[in-house]
Amino acid sequence: MPGNEIAIQEIFSTRNIIIYFVVINIIGFLIMFIDKQKAKRGAWRIPEKTLFIITALGGGIGTTAGMYAFRHKTQKLQFIVGLPFITILEIILAIYWIFF
Repeated sequence: MPGNEIAIQEIFSTRNIIIYFVVINIIGFLIMFIDKQKAKRGAWRIPEKTLFIITALGGGIGTTAGMYAFRHKTQKLQFIVGLPFITILEIILAIYWIFF
């Protein structure tokens, strides 16, 4: 319908980007909690690949915070190094994208 077009600037507004990052980090935090609870019960676990995907999609602060808050995956080097590395890399790329 004419007049119902949404500009790309509206979709990727600062407000929507902030909402996205808040939501993905909450998901990252919760997914670490859920996986920890499943580990305690010996239940089916969330694949490690999924935890890294959530981190790579911008949820690194949430997954890293969840890792330490719930003491989950803190014995695995790939998580101790990997999650913060991905998060720092994303922050550097965001700063570069915003200012350069």
